[in-house]
Amino acid sequence: MGHSAQSLASEVSPQARQLKIGFVLARAFTLSAFALFVDTLRLASDQLDRSGRVLADWQVLGSTRLLITSSCGVQVAPTSDFIDPCQFDYIAVVGGLLTVREPVDHETTRFLKLAASKGVPLLGLCTGSFILAEAGLMKEHQTCVSWLHYHEFRERFPGHEVRPARLFNLDRKRGSCAGGSSAADLAAALVRRHISRDAERNALEVLQIEKARSQFDIQTRQPLYEYFNDSRVMAALITMEQHLEGGITIEQLAASVGLSRRQLERLFTEKTKMSPALAFRRLRLDRAKQILLTSKKPIIEVALDVGFVNTSHFTKEFRRTYGQTPAEIRDSAARLRDAPRETAHQR
Repeated sequence: MGHSAQSLASEVSPQARQLKIGFVLARAFTLSAFALFVDTLRLASDQLDRSGRVLADWQVLGSTRLLITSSCGVQVAPTSDFIDPCQFDYIAVVGGLLTVREPVDHETTRFLKLAASKGVPLLGLCTGSFILAEAGLMKEHQTCVSWLHYHEFRERFPGHEVRPARLFNLDRKRGSCAGGSSAADLAAALVRRHISRDAERNALEVLQIEKARSQFDIQTRQPLYEYFNDSRVMAALITMEQHLEGGITIEQLAASVGLSRRQLERLFTEKTKMSPALAFRRLRLDRAKQILLTSKKPIIEVALDVGFVNTSHFTKEFRRTYGQTPAEIRDSAARLRDAPRETAHQR
């Protein structure tokens, strides 16, 4: 099974042969990411609800057959040794807790490097992208990570391009996802590419997922728009996030971190180059943008959710910040999401 003609960036017409995935599970791996990904494959591959591996097949690979314990304590046994990686269309590395010192052993790292050298596409699920980056396999590729792990990824791998906004990312011979339900979205994208849209639809219906999100969709929450190395500033920003709809004054915000309003304003000016009021407005507008891009809520409801009392004021501030009205940015995102699918259908 060669990979020279395959690329994560290209669409593949439905094929008679199976889509084959090899899973590598890290110590303390995230069970939800693994389960959602593999069950999307199972349901897409199935016929007549028999859990058959008709259109897809998968193996859990390991350097030993010892049980691998997930972060929640459930254990999974490898089903195969490290065989020729070219037997698989993709190798998916499922990460987990970043506090684990050696999430995979040296033999596993060697296997991943061998797979990369043979052109087998590699996927980092959840923090699996950290494992790939640690092995030097993400240097020339964009990496999608959860906003929870964004700053740690940047600190550990400063030369890497990282995307904390996307749910998942497919970049040539590498793929990555933020974890959680985005693992199902990534799996659905591969099912659609290699099997069929009908298989994808069947899997999602059984999983009670209305529609798979694309790699152009953004995470439901992102990290604070900037990182400031001051505990009082960070605490104030977190409090702001908890009161985006309003209900807290700058005086109350200052008191919550043990400062007067004037002291808080001086601190924000020094650390963030903006006032607390401006930072609050930026957070509210950032959240509004996320809601607009991830939901079909009416614009007036979005405005109320982030503390604006009318759409005209909300639209004015939004356009001043992003250069587009709320309706325009939602329409632009919709066109961007639909364009690749139209191209794939034409092919």
